[in-house]
Amino acid sequence: MDDDSVEVERPDIKAPLEKARARKHPAVKRSVSTTEFRTLAIDVGGTHLKAVLLSPTGKMITDEVVIETPHPCPPETFLKSIDRLIGDLHSFDRVSVGFPGFVRRGTIVTAPHLGTKPWQDFDLADALEERLGKPVRVLNDADVQGFGLIRGRGLEMVLTLGTGAGTALFREGDLMPHLELAHHPIHKGQTYDEYIGDEALHRKGPKQWSRRVHKTIAILRSLVHYDLLHIGGGNASKLIDPPADVKIGANQAGLTGGIRLWDLDDVQF
Repeated sequence: MDDDSVEVERPDIKAPLEKARARKHPAVKRSVSTTEFRTLAIDVGGTHLKAVLLSPTGKMITDEVVIETPHPCPPETFLKSIDRLIGDLHSFDRVSVGFPGFVRRGTIVTAPHLGTKPWQDFDLADALEERLGKPVRVLNDADVQGFGLIRGRGLEMVLTLGTGAGTALFREGDLMPHLELAHHPIHKGQTYDEYIGDEALHRKGPKQWSRRVHKTIAILRSLVHYDLLHIGGGNASKLIDPPADVKIGANQAGLTGGIRLWDLDDVQF
Protein backbone atom coordinates (compact mmCIF):
# COMPACT_ATOMS: atom_id res chain seq x y z
CA MET A 1 0.00 0.00 0.00
CA ASP A 2 1.35 3.45 -0.91
CA ASP A 3 2.15 5.86 1.92
CA ASP A 4 -0.45 8.31 0.58
CA SER A 5 -3.23 5.73 0.38
CA VAL A 6 -6.02 5.77 2.91
CA GLU A 7 -7.44 2.62 4.40
CA VAL A 8 -11.21 2.89 4.56
CA GLU A 9 -12.82 1.49 7.68
CA ARG A 10 -15.36 -1.12 6.68
CA PRO A 11 -18.61 -1.44 8.62
CA ASP A 12 -18.97 -4.53 10.74
CA ILE A 13 -21.72 -6.44 8.96
CA LYS A 14 -21.22 -9.61 10.96
CA ALA A 15 -22.58 -8.25 14.24
CA PRO A 16 -26.20 -7.67 13.10
CA LEU A 17 -26.20 -11.01 11.26
CA GLU A 18 -25.00 -12.84 14.35
CA LYS A 19 -27.64 -11.02 16.38
CA ALA A 20 -30.31 -12.13 13.93
CA ARG A 21 -29.11 -15.74 14.03
CA ALA A 22 -29.10 -15.83 17.83
CA ARG A 23 -32.64 -14.74 18.66
CA LYS A 24 -33.80 -14.13 22.19
CA HIS A 25 -36.01 -17.20 21.86
CA PRO A 26 -33.71 -20.06 20.83
CA ALA A 27 -36.36 -22.59 21.80
CA VAL A 28 -38.68 -21.31 19.08
CA LYS A 29 -38.37 -23.60 16.07
CA ARG A 30 -38.14 -21.46 12.93
CA SER A 31 -38.06 -24.18 10.30
CA VAL A 32 -41.31 -26.15 10.35
CA SER A 33 -43.04 -28.22 7.72
CA THR A 34 -45.87 -26.67 5.70
CA THR A 35 -47.81 -29.94 6.09
CA GLU A 36 -48.27 -29.55 9.85
CA PHE A 37 -49.15 -26.03 10.90
CA ARG A 38 -51.60 -23.20 10.38
CA THR A 39 -50.06 -19.86 9.50
CA LEU A 40 -51.11 -16.37 10.52
CA ALA A 41 -50.31 -14.20 7.50
CA ILE A 42 -49.99 -10.44 7.96
CA ASP A 43 -49.70 -7.95 5.10
CA VAL A 44 -48.42 -4.55 6.23
CA GLY A 45 -49.33 -1.66 3.94
CA GLY A 46 -48.99 2.07 4.10
CA THR A 47 -52.79 2.37 4.07
CA HIS A 48 -54.08 -0.88 5.60
CA LEU A 49 -53.00 -3.78 7.78
CA LYS A 50 -54.43 -7.16 6.74
CA ALA A 51 -54.41 -10.60 8.30
CA VAL A 52 -55.80 -14.06 7.62
CA LEU A 53 -55.25 -17.64 8.71
CA LEU A 54 -53.85 -20.05 6.13
CA SER A 55 -54.30 -23.81 6.06
CA PRO A 56 -51.24 -26.09 5.87
CA THR A 57 -51.59 -25.95 2.06
CA GLY A 58 -51.81 -22.15 1.98
CA LYS A 59 -55.56 -21.70 1.51
CA MET A 60 -57.37 -18.93 3.35
CA ILE A 61 -59.45 -20.52 6.10
CA THR A 62 -60.81 -17.32 7.65
CA ASP A 63 -62.15 -14.09 6.28
CA GLU A 64 -59.56 -11.41 5.67
CA VAL A 65 -59.35 -8.90 8.52
CA VAL A 66 -58.50 -5.32 7.55
CA ILE A 67 -57.84 -2.22 9.65
CA GLU A 68 -56.35 1.15 8.77
CA THR A 69 -52.62 1.64 9.24
CA PRO A 70 -52.12 4.26 11.96
CA HIS A 71 -50.07 7.35 11.18
CA PRO A 72 -47.61 8.03 12.60
CA CYS A 73 -46.72 4.36 13.00
CA PRO A 74 -43.56 3.74 15.04
CA PRO A 75 -42.92 0.14 16.18
CA GLU A 76 -44.78 0.41 19.51
CA THR A 77 -47.90 1.76 17.79
CA PHE A 78 -47.61 -0.91 15.11
CA LEU A 79 -47.40 -3.74 17.63
CA LYS A 80 -50.50 -2.49 19.44
CA SER A 81 -52.31 -2.37 16.10
CA ILE A 82 -51.31 -5.97 15.43
CA ASP A 83 -52.96 -6.96 18.72
CA ARG A 84 -56.17 -5.33 17.49
CA LEU A 85 -55.82 -6.79 13.99
CA ILE A 86 -55.53 -10.42 15.06
CA GLY A 87 -57.86 -10.26 18.04
CA ASP A 88 -60.38 -12.69 16.49
CA LEU A 89 -57.80 -14.92 14.78
CA HIS A 90 -56.86 -17.84 16.99
CA SER A 91 -55.08 -21.20 16.88
CA PHE A 92 -52.13 -20.46 14.64
CA ASP A 93 -48.71 -22.04 14.92
CA ARG A 94 -46.45 -19.59 13.11
CA VAL A 95 -46.53 -16.10 11.61
CA SER A 96 -45.54 -14.71 8.20
CA VAL A 97 -45.27 -10.95 7.70
CA GLY A 98 -44.91 -8.94 4.50
CA PHE A 99 -43.40 -5.56 5.40
CA PRO A 100 -43.16 -2.48 3.12
CA GLY A 101 -39.44 -1.84 3.25
CA PHE A 102 -36.05 -3.47 3.13
CA VAL A 103 -35.84 -6.37 5.58
CA ARG A 104 -32.66 -8.24 6.53
CA ARG A 105 -33.02 -11.37 8.66
CA GLY A 106 -36.17 -10.12 10.37
CA THR A 107 -34.72 -6.69 11.07
CA ILE A 108 -36.08 -3.57 9.37
CA VAL A 109 -33.58 -1.54 7.38
CA THR A 110 -35.99 0.91 5.73
CA ALA A 111 -39.70 1.69 6.20
CA PRO A 112 -40.47 4.56 3.79
CA HIS A 113 -44.26 4.51 4.26
CA LEU A 114 -44.18 4.10 8.03
CA GLY A 115 -41.19 6.32 8.81
CA THR A 116 -37.71 4.85 8.49
CA LYS A 117 -36.07 6.63 11.45
CA PRO A 118 -37.97 4.90 14.30
CA TRP A 119 -37.93 1.57 12.42
CA GLN A 120 -34.30 1.40 11.39
CA ASP A 121 -32.55 -1.65 12.93
CA PHE A 122 -35.76 -2.69 14.69
CA ASP A 123 -35.90 -6.49 14.99
CA LEU A 124 -39.55 -6.99 14.04
CA ALA A 125 -39.38 -10.79 13.93
CA ASP A 126 -38.00 -10.90 17.46
CA ALA A 127 -40.55 -8.40 18.78
CA LEU A 128 -43.47 -10.33 17.30
CA GLU A 129 -42.13 -13.65 18.55
CA GLU A 130 -41.95 -12.24 22.05
CA ARG A 131 -45.45 -10.77 21.77
CA LEU A 132 -47.20 -13.73 20.12
CA GLY A 133 -45.15 -16.65 21.42
CA LYS A 134 -44.87 -18.17 17.95
CA PRO A 135 -42.08 -18.39 15.36
CA VAL A 136 -42.13 -15.41 12.99
CA ARG A 137 -40.66 -14.76 9.55
CA VAL A 138 -40.60 -11.28 8.02
CA LEU A 139 -39.91 -10.47 4.38
CA ASN A 140 -40.42 -7.51 2.07
CA ASP A 141 -44.10 -7.28 1.09
CA ALA A 142 -43.44 -7.42 -2.67
CA ASP A 143 -41.38 -10.57 -2.18
CA VAL A 144 -44.21 -12.16 -0.19
CA GLN A 145 -46.78 -11.11 -2.77
CA GLY A 146 -44.55 -12.56 -5.46
CA PHE A 147 -44.64 -15.96 -3.79
CA GLY A 148 -48.42 -15.82 -4.06
CA LEU A 149 -48.33 -14.88 -7.76
CA ILE A 150 -45.46 -16.62 -9.53
CA ARG A 151 -45.69 -19.82 -11.57
CA GLY A 152 -42.18 -20.95 -10.76
CA ARG A 153 -40.96 -21.07 -14.36
CA GLY A 154 -38.33 -18.88 -16.01
CA LEU A 155 -37.51 -15.34 -14.90
CA GLU A 156 -40.55 -13.74 -13.28
CA MET A 157 -40.78 -10.21 -11.96
CA VAL A 158 -43.37 -8.71 -9.63
CA LEU A 159 -44.48 -5.07 -9.55
CA THR A 160 -46.84 -4.09 -6.75
CA LEU A 161 -49.01 -1.00 -7.10
CA GLY A 162 -50.40 0.36 -3.86
CA THR A 163 -49.47 3.21 -1.55
CA GLY A 164 -46.12 3.04 -3.31
CA ALA A 165 -44.48 0.64 -5.75
CA GLY A 166 -42.60 -2.53 -4.94
CA THR A 167 -40.63 -5.05 -6.97
CA ALA A 168 -39.43 -8.62 -6.59
CA LEU A 169 -37.56 -10.99 -8.87
CA PHE A 170 -37.72 -14.80 -9.07
CA ARG A 171 -35.79 -17.32 -11.15
CA GLU A 172 -37.32 -20.77 -11.53
CA GLY A 173 -39.35 -20.02 -8.41
CA ASP A 174 -36.35 -18.99 -6.32
CA LEU A 175 -36.32 -15.52 -4.79
CA MET A 176 -33.47 -13.33 -6.02
CA PRO A 177 -31.77 -10.66 -3.82
CA HIS A 178 -34.18 -7.81 -3.09
CA LEU A 179 -33.67 -4.49 -4.89
CA GLU A 180 -35.45 -1.37 -3.66
CA LEU A 181 -36.24 -0.06 -7.13
CA ALA A 182 -39.17 1.86 -5.65
CA HIS A 183 -36.70 4.46 -4.39
CA HIS A 184 -34.71 4.72 -7.61
CA PRO A 185 -35.29 7.81 -9.82
CA ILE A 186 -37.42 7.12 -12.87
CA HIS A 187 -38.54 10.53 -14.22
CA LYS A 188 -37.34 14.07 -13.50
CA GLY A 189 -36.04 13.12 -10.09
CA GLN A 190 -39.23 11.27 -9.11
CA THR A 191 -38.89 7.79 -7.66
CA TYR A 192 -41.07 4.86 -8.68
CA ASP A 193 -43.05 5.42 -5.48
CA GLU A 194 -43.79 9.00 -6.46
CA TYR A 195 -44.29 8.33 -10.16
CA ILE A 196 -46.79 5.44 -10.00
CA GLY A 197 -47.86 5.36 -6.35
CA ASP A 198 -51.36 5.90 -5.02
CA GLU A 199 -50.94 9.66 -4.76
CA ALA A 200 -50.02 9.87 -8.47
CA LEU A 201 -53.07 7.79 -9.38
CA HIS A 202 -55.43 10.15 -7.56
CA ARG A 203 -53.67 13.25 -8.84
CA LYS A 204 -53.35 12.23 -12.51
CA GLY A 205 -56.36 9.95 -12.93
CA PRO A 206 -56.40 6.32 -14.19
CA LYS A 207 -55.65 7.12 -17.85
CA GLN A 208 -52.52 9.21 -17.34
CA TRP A 209 -51.42 7.05 -14.42
CA SER A 210 -51.72 3.96 -16.64
CA ARG A 211 -49.45 5.62 -19.20
CA ARG A 212 -46.90 6.09 -16.43
CA VAL A 213 -47.19 2.44 -15.43
CA HIS A 214 -46.73 1.39 -19.07
CA LYS A 215 -43.54 3.46 -19.21
CA THR A 216 -42.37 1.80 -15.99
CA ILE A 217 -43.10 -1.64 -17.42
CA ALA A 218 -41.03 -0.84 -20.51
CA ILE A 219 -38.10 0.20 -18.32
CA LEU A 220 -38.34 -2.96 -16.20
CA ARG A 221 -38.57 -5.10 -19.35
CA SER A 222 -35.39 -3.59 -20.80
CA LEU A 223 -33.62 -3.77 -17.44
CA VAL A 224 -34.49 -7.34 -16.44
CA HIS A 225 -35.66 -9.08 -19.66
CA TYR A 226 -38.21 -11.03 -17.63
CA ASP A 227 -40.33 -13.80 -19.11
CA LEU A 228 -43.44 -12.65 -17.26
CA LEU A 229 -44.29 -9.62 -15.14
CA HIS A 230 -46.90 -10.06 -12.41
CA ILE A 231 -48.65 -6.93 -11.19
CA GLY A 232 -50.23 -7.03 -7.75
CA GLY A 233 -51.38 -4.62 -5.07
CA GLY A 234 -54.55 -2.69 -4.47
CA ASN A 235 -54.24 -0.58 -7.63
CA ALA A 236 -53.30 -3.39 -10.04
CA SER A 237 -56.86 -3.74 -11.33
CA LYS A 238 -56.89 -0.05 -12.33
CA LEU A 239 -54.20 -0.48 -14.99
CA ILE A 240 -55.65 0.10 -18.47
CA ASP A 241 -54.63 -2.32 -21.28
CA PRO A 242 -51.80 -4.30 -19.65
CA PRO A 243 -49.26 -5.71 -22.16
CA ALA A 244 -49.29 -9.36 -23.25
CA ASP A 245 -46.29 -10.26 -21.06
CA VAL A 246 -48.02 -8.86 -17.96
CA LYS A 247 -50.40 -10.76 -15.69
CA ILE A 248 -52.64 -8.97 -13.19
CA GLY A 249 -52.74 -10.87 -9.90
CA ALA A 250 -55.12 -11.06 -6.96
CA ASN A 251 -54.42 -8.63 -4.13
CA GLN A 252 -54.82 -11.49 -1.62
CA ALA A 253 -51.45 -12.83 -2.82
CA GLY A 254 -49.84 -10.51 -0.28
CA LEU A 255 -51.35 -12.81 2.34
CA THR A 256 -51.40 -16.24 0.68
CA GLY A 257 -47.76 -15.89 -0.37
CA GLY A 258 -46.86 -15.98 3.33
CA ILE A 259 -47.07 -19.78 3.35
CA ARG A 260 -43.98 -19.96 1.14
CA LEU A 261 -41.76 -18.23 3.68
CA TRP A 262 -41.68 -21.52 5.56
CA ASP A 263 -40.34 -23.39 2.53
CA LEU A 264 -37.22 -21.20 2.44
CA ASP A 265 -33.90 -22.07 4.01
CA ASP A 266 -33.89 -21.16 7.69
CA VAL A 267 -30.60 -19.28 7.32
CA GLN A 268 -32.37 -16.64 5.20
CA PHE A 269 -34.25 -15.53 8.30
